[in-house]
Amino acid sequence: MVRLDIDGWLLLSAVIVLAAVVSVRIAHRTGLPSLLLYLALGVALGESGLGIHFEDAGLAKQLGLIALAIILAEGGLTTNWAHVRTTMPTASVLATFGVAVSIIVLALAVFGLLGMDWRTAMLLGAILASTDAAAVFSVLRRLPLPPRLAGTLEAESGFNDAPTVIVVVMLSQVSEPMPSMWNVLGTAAWELAAGAAVGCAAGPIAAYALRRVALPASGLYPIAVLAVAFIAYSGAVSLHASGFLSVYVATLIIGNSHLPHRAATRGFAEGTAWLAQIGLFVMLGMLVSPSELPTQIVPGLVAGLALVLLARPISVILSSLAVRVARIDRVSWREQVFLSWAGLRGAVPIVLATIPWAAGVPGAKALFNEVFVIVVVFTLIQGPTLPFLARVLRLSSEGEARDLDVEAAPLEELNADLLQVRIPPESKLHGVEVFELRLPSDAAVTMVVRDGHSFVPDGSTRLRRDDQLLVVTTAAQRRTVEKRLRAVSRRGKLAGWYGETGD
Repeated sequence: MVRLDIDGWLLLSAVIVLAAVVSVRIAHRTGLPSLLLYLALGVALGESGLGIHFEDAGLAKQLGLIALAIILAEGGLTTNWAHVRTTMPTASVLATFGVAVSIIVLALAVFGLLGMDWRTAMLLGAILASTDAAAVFSVLRRLPLPPRLAGTLEAESGFNDAPTVIVVVMLSQVSEPMPSMWNVLGTAAWELAAGAAVGCAAGPIAAYALRRVALPASGLYPIAVLAVAFIAYSGAVSLHASGFLSVYVATLIIGNSHLPHRAATRGFAEGTAWLAQIGLFVMLGMLVSPSELPTQIVPGLVAGLALVLLARPISVILSSLAVRVARIDRVSWREQVFLSWAGLRGAVPIVLATIPWAAGVPGAKALFNEVFVIVVVFTLIQGPTLPFLARVLRLSSEGEARDLDVEAAPLEELNADLLQVRIPPESKLHGVEVFELRLPSDAAVTMVVRDGHSFVPDGSTRLRRDDQLLVVTTAAQRRTVEKRLRAVSRRGKLAGWYGETGD
């Protein structure tokens, strides 16, 4: 067992962070999810590697929940409300009704296939029901998807942690009898409603205050926003409400408000979230005992297959049917297939698996190992295949306009946004002259990058495949600009004549 003083721990921590930062580059080049490299780093530091002994499930649970709150806060701050607004009803159904369906289907499957008792089967179903916000956000930022589909995945991953935590905590109370369905539903309804209420109160108050308090340094604004996120989380928890839902709602409101130094705040939040992810995954890798994993490989593969081939698809299909019957939304079969396969699991299930372990639930250590196997194996399978699946289903949208953050730019003072657009080979933008885009008067194509060279276009500049455009627009006209670019990309310069609106 390795023993280190404070200087040794500081040196080791710095080396771990640097190694994790380098692994992000490796993951980006190979297509492997970075969380797997972080977990491997943690395993290498643990008892079977460097020899650092860490088996405190209670401490891991507390640190894990704090890290998840930070990750959700970053997700809320960087989520564009304009992209998720129309998908919010569908995402909410997936995050509540869909979670319940997934828990029940997976519990029935492992009860029959693996012979688990009902409590353990329900626990496993609840632990694996939530998609991981960090994994989903990282995929969405490098995978060009239609805004509607990306918004659904983004909002669902932000919301579905809350109900799963509630169910896992209730099922982990071994001193209490198995909670009834009505007890679970009643508790979940209260905690979700109260958590949303706290977030809806904290977000606007914080945004109003930050707009009117002239802080002496720009670096204080990100710190204040992070403090508000923890106030929302802790305030909700003290009311026996959902802290995760509260922090996500509060930061979603703050992130979509006009705040001073918004770009710097988002950059700070992103860096903090990366640090939380690194620490979280490395800690969870250290917590696992590799010598105990082989016995859980077969049960893990069986449960994982039941999850990705039964529980997740059935939950998506039934949720899509529910929103269609209610005339809320219509999810196509291609979108349902992608939503089913894109339900990535990451740190969240492993953190949730520490809750019954810390509570002393019989067999919880084996359950933790099984969840670890499931996350590693199926993240390795699902993550790298998502771009291919998007192309096969014709859901890839490479020409979609994306946010472009510019450091130290006066855009926020001018109430403007900067968008980046790449023209894919099949786009009808090819051959269109800039003036034929017919963008609003408050928007303009300010630069074109072609074959590695950049130039300022005029109205007669003809766009070509693989061009990259920089578009400046006022915030008020941003959605109109995005819709017009989308419409021309689909139907060409006569998109309006064909009735194409870009929705």
